[in-house]
Amino acid sequence: MNRAARAALSMLAAGTTSICAACPPRAPALRGEVVPVHLPAPALPAGHLKTVFAFTYHDADVTVRGEGVARTAAPDSVRLDLFLNNEAAGDAVFIGDSLLQARPRLTRKLLPPLPFLWAALGVFRTPGSADTTARVDSDTLRIEIAGDPAWRATFMGPELLRLDLVEEGRIPQTVMRVPGVRVHFEAARAGRTLDLVVRRVDTLPAFDASIWR
Repeated sequence: MNRAARAALSMLAAGTTSICAACPPRAPALRGEVVPVHLPAPALPAGHLKTVFAFTYHDADVTVRGEGVARTAAPDSVRLDLFLNNEAAGDAVFIGDSLLQARPRLTRKLLPPLPFLWAALGVFRTPGSADTTARVDSDTLRIEIAGDPAWRATFMGPELLRLDLVEEGRIPQTVMRVPGVRVHFEAARAGRTLDLVVRRVDTLPAFDASIWR
């Protein structure tokens, strides 16, 4: 297991306990030396990838477990298909900053907001701001985009490990990922979590254009 994966697993183990709290966890002060801001380009890996995963969604009313397939085409096109008991249960398509469809309503309920969907795929795609700072601590880069709300992102090398939404000094929504292994999303105020476990990733020559409709 590489260093980024080990660091992400440690972060994930620490972060998953926050959902048990009565309110969102406080946003800690950023560590590291201030450096010139250099935001990663928001793009998927080159080519056409098919990722098969298992998912578990949980909230106060229901727990749902199933399988899913994410088809991604660089630079910015994604289709998700969800399955329950080996039967199609829903699909979603998002391209760039637009969620084109999420059918049926169950799919929309399961999915986190669009910036977190992108972060789950390792893509940093949040609203920009002139008031942005970056700090380096060893091989970890932390970026904070000020605003209402604010955003924080944590990278190790080129890999996005975590994305936080920050409101009033707390973190109501976050996604943490172990690249190529696992993703955890939680919305603390709503008591919602979504966990994805990657089963395999296939490289394909192309996708039929019909999947984006």
